[in-house]
Amino acid sequence: MSHAHSPAGNRPLKALVNATLHTGDSALAGAALLIDGPVIAAIVPPEAIPPEAEVTDLGGGILAPGFIDLQVNGGGGALFNDTPDVPTLRRIAEAHRRFGTTGLLPTLITDSAEKRAAAVAAVRAAMAEGVPGVLGIHLEGPHIAPERRGVHDARFIAPPDAGDLALLGGLSGLPALVTLAPEAVPPEQIRRLAAAGLRVAAGHSAATWAQAKAGFAAGITGVTHLFNAMSPLGSREPGMVGAALEEDGVWCGIIVDGHHVHDASVRLAWKAKACGRLFLVTDAMPPVGTPGNFQLYGEEIRVEDGRCVTADGTLAGSALDMATAVRNAVERVGIPLDEALRMASAYPADFMGMAGRRGRLRPGLAADLVHLDERLRVRATWISGKMAVS
Repeated sequence: MSHAHSPAGNRPLKALVNATLHTGDSALAGAALLIDGPVIAAIVPPEAIPPEAEVTDLGGGILAPGFIDLQVNGGGGALFNDTPDVPTLRRIAEAHRRFGTTGLLPTLITDSAEKRAAAVAAVRAAMAEGVPGVLGIHLEGPHIAPERRGVHDARFIAPPDAGDLALLGGLSGLPALVTLAPEAVPPEQIRRLAAAGLRVAAGHSAATWAQAKAGFAAGITGVTHLFNAMSPLGSREPGMVGAALEEDGVWCGIIVDGHHVHDASVRLAWKAKACGRLFLVTDAMPPVGTPGNFQLYGEEIRVEDGRCVTADGTLAGSALDMATAVRNAVERVGIPLDEALRMASAYPADFMGMAGRRGRLRPGLAADLVHLDERLRVRATWISGKMAVS
């Protein structure tokens, strides 16, 4: 193995060989992926690998874009709402990386204004420090419908006031996703948030079909955990679910853990949504990477048979990781592997406006990768070209 350096500078050119490349565009057998520092340099036949490259034989399996999870509440025993600081973000990102997630949005669910401000500051600091995997922030609430709050704390639920709008306006320049109920926030405020560059998603909503469509017209482009905590599809009132499935331009995240959404409902959503607009999320809680019960808002959440539940049986996030979500999509739902991998990387990147930087295996994009075996178990990941074995 040569350790000569690439002409681009003093960093070694790396070549990854002997795995099927799922690029997000196609599946390529017998090709090599070249990495130059933090970015993908090229995809070439093995005989075209430059002689100075460091070659790593992956020994079979699948090399795909690293997973991008836009809804991560916790992991590694840590919950973002408990301690919104950089060490917590580092711990959560490290836990999810073992399951193929190379980019995530730390998600703060409904909480106080002080907690939301601390969360934003923590994410800014983590990104400034280059904490691997932290791509931005997801604020899920508090501007949601009380009757569809799920496990969210009712004490903090309220329409946005001037302080809330100032906090959200201050997210400009930070990759940010905001989940709100369109019936709880006036359309002109939704327009302002979208105009400031935020991704706005509908969720925890009792909206009628008409209210949901008005929210989409005002600038909502996503729906948070489709089917869960929202008005269902009915024959005479299509609700939020009907509006989300009907609106081709809207992206929908979905939790494929076998608990939140029936496999048949996932299959129906996949058939109904325009291609490229349904993506996987975990809604993960602290048990990912560190199994066990945890506290949320001072209440113990039990983990039973892979479900996170309160004492009264309310679902409280999930114990799902992205590699398992991909496996479930393929094995339980019947989604083709290439498409399931896109649902875990390319489509969330598209939704967040990151397609020019990550989410596919293309020259110039970030070398954020996952190596999977034939059973879709994670063997290794790369973030900005740096490898970690799972």
